[in-house]
Amino acid sequence: MKYLDPESINQFSGILLEADDRFSFRCHSGLSCFNQCCRNLNLFLYPYDVLRLKESLQIPSGQFLDHYVDVVLREGNFFPEVLLKMDQDEHRSCIFLSEQGCSIYESRPHTCRLYPMEQGFFFDSKTNQARLIHLFRPPAFCLGQYENQRLTPLDWMVDQNATVYSEMTSYWAGIKRLFQIDPWGSEGPAGPKAKMAFMAVYNIDRFRDFIFNSSFLKRYRIKSSIIDRIRKNDVELMKFGCSWIKLYLWGIQTTGINLR
Repeated sequence: MKYLDPESINQFSGILLEADDRFSFRCHSGLSCFNQCCRNLNLFLYPYDVLRLKESLQIPSGQFLDHYVDVVLREGNFFPEVLLKMDQDEHRSCIFLSEQGCSIYESRPHTCRLYPMEQGFFFDSKTNQARLIHLFRPPAFCLGQYENQRLTPLDWMVDQNATVYSEMTSYWAGIKRLFQIDPWGSEGPAGPKAKMAFMAVYNIDRFRDFIFNSSFLKRYRIKSSIIDRIRKNDVELMKFGCSWIKLYLWGIQTTGINLR
């Protein structure tokens, strides 16, 4: 998920798709390029991706982060990126790629679901408004772009069961955009506040433990209905983590949570 301004959008390759535009694409095992897109890539994982993957693997979020991802802080960023680790073979294949294809297909990340389409936010700095856009960007080796199936962006999202992923990624993108300004001060991006914020959206099992087994509920007043939801529901907990980050780092009030 990228934020694009009018000056930078022309720097990106691919075709900008409007809601009613159609593109040709179909992927299947009969194509000679099948699974090639699962190699030699930097695959960014959003918080909802991690949530779904750790549930699919039936492991805690902390264990998933320890074994399956690299956490990097790119220059000019104030919040780390989470990338799926690649295999150490000559092709740098996805660690979940098997001879039959994707071994975690039902829980595959948002980027994989949308491929070869990408989502971004077109940001108008004059109006301070952002709108969701889609780019059709198949690599040269992709033969699926020559198939007969014609789709709109919405058709493809529905076909790939990506609607909820897109909603959750858009939700996170709204928080991530706040990190265009450094919130850490003298602590820096490796300090205690940064670690807490990262935990709140990526290591949600640890965040839940922190909420219910520390002084957290003594310091924050939270609606009882929210407490009931976040105790059992990971998606609600992730959304709560985003709201808490806004309050914790920027003092932005959200419904249902306040400092005591």
